[in-house]
Amino acid sequence: MTTTMTALFGGTGPTWEARQIPVPEPGPGEIVVRARTVALNNADAAMVVSADPTSGGSGKEFRAGYEFAGEVAAIGDGVSTVAVGERVMGTTPASFAQYVLVDHRHVLPVPEALPYEEACALPTGLLTEHGALMAGGFRPGQSVLITGASSSIGLLGLQIAKALGAGPVIATSRTSAKADLLKQAGADTVVAAGERDLTTAVLDATGGEGADLVLDHVGGDTFAACLPATKVDGSVVNIGRLDTASATIDLDALSYRHLRVCGVSFGFTRAAELGEVIAEAGRQLLPAVSDGQVRPLIDSTHTFATAADALERLRSHQAHGKIVLTVP
Repeated sequence: MTTTMTALFGGTGPTWEARQIPVPEPGPGEIVVRARTVALNNADAAMVVSADPTSGGSGKEFRAGYEFAGEVAAIGDGVSTVAVGERVMGTTPASFAQYVLVDHRHVLPVPEALPYEEACALPTGLLTEHGALMAGGFRPGQSVLITGASSSIGLLGLQIAKALGAGPVIATSRTSAKADLLKQAGADTVVAAGERDLTTAVLDATGGEGADLVLDHVGGDTFAACLPATKVDGSVVNIGRLDTASATIDLDALSYRHLRVCGVSFGFTRAAELGEVIAEAGRQLLPAVSDGQVRPLIDSTHTFATAADALERLRSHQAHGKIVLTVP
C-alpha cells in the first residue's frame, strides 16, 4: 500500500480541490478501504456552499464525501468481521479519497454481482430508508406513502418497502412526468403533488382511510398534508427537507388520528448505534440487493478530475438518480 493518496477537500472555493495527503492507518476497530467509487449526496453540495469563502462561507476546510465502495486494504486491532481484500460498501465522512478510514461496523459486504458503480450508491439509502421504516414501526402488508419519491433515496425507499412486503405503496412527485419511473421502482399509485391535492389523492387511493406509514422526504407543506393523509394510529417519519424545514401542521389531524410522528437523521447517530442500524439493514436487505429487487438508479459517472462537473450536476437538481465518481 502506498504512503500518499489523493483526496478531495472543500472550503477553498465553489467546488472541491484535489490534494495529496498521507494514507491513514487503522486504529482499533477501524479498517482502511481502497475506494474504487464514491457517490454524491445533497449534503455534499450544502457543505461546499457553507464553507465557500468566495461566497460568504466559513472558509473552514474539510475532507469531502460520505459514501464509498472498494476493497479492504488494512484492518485494525479487534476487527474480525471483515478481511483484507473483501469488497465492501459503506458510509463515513471524508470518503472522497483513494483510501478511506472507517469504523468496521459502518460497512456492508458488496454482493458478488453488484458493480462498484452501484455499490457506492447504496449505503446511505439502505440505512436511511430501512431505518425510517423501522422507526415508523413498519409491518409487512402495511400501506406506505413516500413523498419526494423520485429522488435517488426515495426511489430506493420504494424498492425497499416492496422488498420488505409492504402493501400498496403510494409515491409522490411534483409532476406526473416521472410516473413511469416511480411505477418501475414499485409504486402502485403515483400522485403528482403539484397537480393534485396530496391529502385528497392519498385518501382516494386508500379507500378514505389514509396510509399506515409515511416516509416524508420533502417537509414544509407536504409534511403538513401527510398528517390528514395518514391512517388512524399510523406513523409519519420525516427523513428530509427537500422543500423547507418549517411546516405549519393541523394539530387536530395529529391528535384525532392518534398519529405517531418522528424524525430520523442517521448522520448524527452515535457510532455504535449507527453500526446496529447498518447491520440490521444489511441482514434484511442484502438478499434483495443480490437478486436485483433493490438497485440504485445511476444518473451519471464522473472522475476525480471532473468532480466539479459532478457537483454542478448535483446542484442543478436535474439528476435522475445517484451521481458517482470513479476513484483514480
